[in-house]
Amino acid sequence: MTPDLLTALRPLLTAEASAEAHASGTEPGDLEQAVWLRLLERLDAAGPPVDPQRWLRRAVRSEARRTRRTARLEQGYRDDPADHGDRGPEQRAVTAAGHRALHDAVARLPGRCPRLLAALLSAEDLTYREIAGELGISQGSLGPERSRCLACLRRLLAPEVATGEPRG
Repeated sequence: MTPDLLTALRPLLTAEASAEAHASGTEPGDLEQAVWLRLLERLDAAGPPVDPQRWLRRAVRSEARRTRRTARLEQGYRDDPADHGDRGPEQRAVTAAGHRALHDAVARLPGRCPRLLAALLSAEDLTYREIAGELGISQGSLGPERSRCLACLRRLLAPEVATGEPRG
């Protein structure tokens, strides 16, 4: 793919992502980044699209739908057990051990993941803008980067969680 095509697609992608982002509940920059990534993956696999503008519009809408689906399926924490002050010393020790294990696993991740996840886990409750400034990356790349890091963390922890004691 030539730089001319990328330059030609940039305004269209910006406009399409801005139009779709609000309805999908995401940032336009995150949507743009996801589409650029999809385009790079396509270039590796099948080469440039025959009709790049049409492909780009479809990719933006597809990513927006995926984001809406993901947001609909995700559920926030209703009740955080760490917030209860009436826990006994045993429960506090178990919770502290879990936090240490998580932070140890985060430290073993590759690349920027340890710094990114440490910032997300920070007690300071930093905003995406503050984290992006601290890491020296764009705010729009935090979402996809966070997803990649969490997937890596899941793969790292899967054997440890699978060998744990039965719960219930």
